[in-house]
Amino acid sequence: MRPILPVLTAALALSACAYNPELGRQQMTIVNDDSLTQAGEQAWNQALAKSTVSTDRRANARVRAVGQRVVDAAGLGQQPWDYAVFENTAPNAFVLPGGHVGVTTGLLTIVDNDDQLAAVIGHETGHVIAHHAAERQSQTVASSLLLGVLGAATGGDTARAISSYGGDAAKYGFLLPFSRKQELEADRLGVDFMQRAGYRPREAVVLWLHMQAQGGSSAPQFTSTHPSDATRIAALENYIAQRGW
Repeated sequence: MRPILPVLTAALALSACAYNPELGRQQMTIVNDDSLTQAGEQAWNQALAKSTVSTDRRANARVRAVGQRVVDAAGLGQQPWDYAVFENTAPNAFVLPGGHVGVTTGLLTIVDNDDQLAAVIGHETGHVIAHHAAERQSQTVASSLLLGVLGAATGGDTARAISSYGGDAAKYGFLLPFSRKQELEADRLGVDFMQRAGYRPREAVVLWLHMQAQGGSSAPQFTSTHPSDATRIAALENYIAQRGW
């Protein structure tokens, strides 16, 4: 009898991999973007209902104007996009499947200009172009499935050990490092989009210098879903220099 884990792994890899030309690599996408759109809509509606949306018309108009230039440059202008500024002192932004972008008032206080705001929105748009949401969800589904099959096949103490330690092994050995890779990919795509939209790419580096100055977690990078600010800045500087920007 053939071992079930290698057979299942091979089947998942063959059936779910597709080449993404924007990233120049294969992606595993068991879950597609369409299946996440409904969840994105629900999350957006919850954010609007449970968070305080800024009534500052100029701030909202600014985010909408910069955002639309960036998504047009990314080739996504044909779909409707929603933008909102949320009252929150933490500098943050997010994108949800279905075309929703949120920016916090805390982020707007640390950006010096629209170029830096474009860098943030470009990064979030990069996640959309890269199909990162579907890819991350696919990785989680595949990891859980494979660990469950292995645990069921071995049984007893081995199964309990996999349940206790296997999840962490997948988390720290695969899912989190890959998530950091996705963040750097979104940074690179974001710089491309902001440059096409007429913004200054080097302001992306300045933005992350500002973010670095805000301080952050002291946890080791290998336990984080995001690269360190220093790693991010170095990667951006290298990419911008390669492009001659």
